[in-house]
Formats: sequence, C-alpha cells, structure tokens
Amino acid sequence: MTREELKIKITELFPTAGFEEGGDTSAAGWLNVQIEATAWLPLAEQLKQKPEFHFDYLFCVTGVDWKTHLSMVYHLTSTIHRHTIVIKSKLDRNNPEIESVAHIWRTAEFNEREAYEMFGIKFLHHPDLRLLILPEGWEGKNPMRKDFEDPVNMIRL
Repeated sequence: MTREELKIKITELFPTAGFEEGGDTSAAGWLNVQIEATAWLPLAEQLKQKPEFHFDYLFCVTGVDWKTHLSMVYHLTSTIHRHTIVIKSKLDRNNPEIESVAHIWRTAEFNEREAYEMFGIKFLHHPDLRLLILPEGWEGKNPMRKDFEDPVNMIRL
C-alpha cells in the first residue's frame, strides 16, 4: 500500500488524523500520522487487526520533550505488506498519559516502561509500569526531560 493509500484508509477510520510532510521519516517513504492521545488505542487496534494494514511489528517507541508539551512516537511495520508508518501523539506536559499498547504489540511493554521512567509518561492499563533501567529512588525524576537538573553534569537545556 502506498503512502497515499494509507492516508486515505486512515482518514476514513479517523477523520481527525493529521499528516506531516517533510522530515527524515517522510523522506524515507514513511507516512507520519498525528493522532489525539484518546484516539491512539482505537487506531492501534485497527492498524494491527485490519488485513489491509497488518502492522504486526512495533519496532520503536519513544518520547520527545518539546518544552511546551511531550510527544509519543511509534514506528510500525507490516512484515506482510512491507509498509512502515510513524504515529505521533501530543501529550500534556503536566499530565502526560496515553493508553498502553502492550497487549497489542508485546514489544511495547519494555519501551513504554522506558518512556515512563525517562519522560514520566503514564501508560494507562500497562501490565507492569515500573522503572526499567534506573535504580530505585529515581521514580519521578525523568532524566530525559529538558527541565531535568543533573547535579553532577550541570547541563541545562
């Protein structure tokens, strides 16, 4: 399925979805979709279950701190159709939360835990939302946020 065909199909299902043009992932031929956080779970289910999409491989999940808000970014591939898509969702910086997709793509379980500890993003209905890498006592410190103050390195962004 081409990028344009994916756009049409996604717009039919989610008329509020937006699309980004340009950027590194667009240059790679990947469709970039902007979706509201509340629409993420229904979209994810459709992307995995509908045969025309068949996005069976979630290969990257990350957070981004834009200072004014946070974003979640998901990279999905269909190993059958060989198309890739990037889903982005803007989150409230003061209460960043989005539904977990760990029950849809098992790889999301660890990636969501990493985004939770590094950015403070809460994944609703996650099966085991706790620190993944950082030691005990780092809960809520979120070292990948731009307002994180590192007393050792004293770097300010």
